[in-house]
Amino acid sequence: MQIESVKVEFPEDTNVVIGQSHFIKTVEDVYEAIVGTVPQASFGLAFCEASGACLVRTDGNDDELKKIAANIAMKIAAGHTFIVIMKNCYPINVLPRIKGIQEVCTIYCATANPLDVLVVDNGRGRGIVGVIDGEKPKGIEGETEVADRKELLRKFGYKR
Repeated sequence: MQIESVKVEFPEDTNVVIGQSHFIKTVEDVYEAIVGTVPQASFGLAFCEASGACLVRTDGNDDELKKIAANIAMKIAAGHTFIVIMKNCYPINVLPRIKGIQEVCTIYCATANPLDVLVVDNGRGRGIVGVIDGEKPKGIEGETEVADRKELLRKFGYKR
């Protein structure tokens, strides 16, 4: 077996969600979950089919984001993996709906940070063993950073 680190590149003004599902129905269900939750979201999604034709299936409402998601899916190339690239929407808004889709097994990450996906290849197929999301911690927050964090959450409307 070989482990590979796949660098995931996506536009600065977007977020990515990567997960695993067990059925091709995921493509339409994730689409419906996003547009039903955040109608103004622009997004592309790709799903790596793990049997039959083994194609990367795509959907979304933004052709450029669909192309980016499909390219990421081909680089990762792990069965039943799905990738969503979204703009005008944050993962926090759609994750509960995506997690609630009956065929979704796992969410590996939801981020706008630099991202690498660790993939293992056994010769027959590939699977995700983990992700590297962002950078290492540089310290522990102090009183100023606590106040800044709380202010930011209230600015975005997530806390009162």
